[in-house]
Amino acid sequence: MTNSKYHLEPHPEFGFLQIKPTPTPEEITQFYANEFYAAYPKFNDSALEVQLLDKEWLDASREDMCVSVSEIIGEPLAGKKILDIGCGWGQALFYFQNKGMVCYGFDPAPEAVSYANKHGLNVVQAGMEKMDVFEGHEFDVVTLLNVLEHLADPVATLREIKERLLKPKGLLIIDVPNEFNAFQLAGRDVHKLEDWWVAPPGHLNYFSKDTLCNLLANLGYEVKLTKSSFPIEMFLLFGDNYVKDGPLGRQCHERRMAFELNLQKTGHMQVLHKLYCSLAELNLGRQVIAYAVRN
Repeated sequence: MTNSKYHLEPHPEFGFLQIKPTPTPEEITQFYANEFYAAYPKFNDSALEVQLLDKEWLDASREDMCVSVSEIIGEPLAGKKILDIGCGWGQALFYFQNKGMVCYGFDPAPEAVSYANKHGLNVVQAGMEKMDVFEGHEFDVVTLLNVLEHLADPVATLREIKERLLKPKGLLIIDVPNEFNAFQLAGRDVHKLEDWWVAPPGHLNYFSKDTLCNLLANLGYEVKLTKSSFPIEMFLLFGDNYVKDGPLGRQCHERRMAFELNLQKTGHMQVLHKLYCSLAELNLGRQVIAYAVRN
């Protein structure tokens, strides 16, 4: 981390790492509305161009998510209500809608919300910690996909989701970066890098599988499944220092996508799913995904 204005501290109750001092919710909302989507469209993974370019790969992950949701709730997805908090351009919601789900979302970025609504989604512009956007609605599934790391008070948000948004036995899905994992730390040390993944004011919270599951359990959720994503930091250990090399980073990403899509095309998605569940147990993988039921 190069910004000396901030430092990391463990959360006093739950142990995950947080940036201090914490930016205000207004500062965070402004950052995402004005900068996150618009300022770096060719480099930001949330940019619409990248989402569409990588659609086949992203949809394969969404299909795995749908299979997991159906298995956990024990029912078909058609007719189930889902809320995507921080839905961006709505690409995940489009996929869920095609599965017959009743889709809702909100996001602070006006251009992303406008795009989603023009394409038929029910999406509202609002800050990512505004839990009253769909007041009176209860949802079978709530998703926080690459959102929790950005929030000023993730504990309060998870409590509100449980108390105000999820139906009894409703399912919460959280997907966050898996930071300070062993491959990441080894890659940093091999290439003599700084902690490049510590990136305030964008990322305020830093989780592992263990700290995320501990947080959820202590807030009254029952974690049903954890899995990770491809451990992209392995490329650093192969000698490919992509951290400050955008074109090389894209090459590494394309090799990751090829690995997963070739397994899908040859009928081995279940093997990939089991691999990523096993990696999560080791706190490895670029992302960690938790599926947790409201008790």
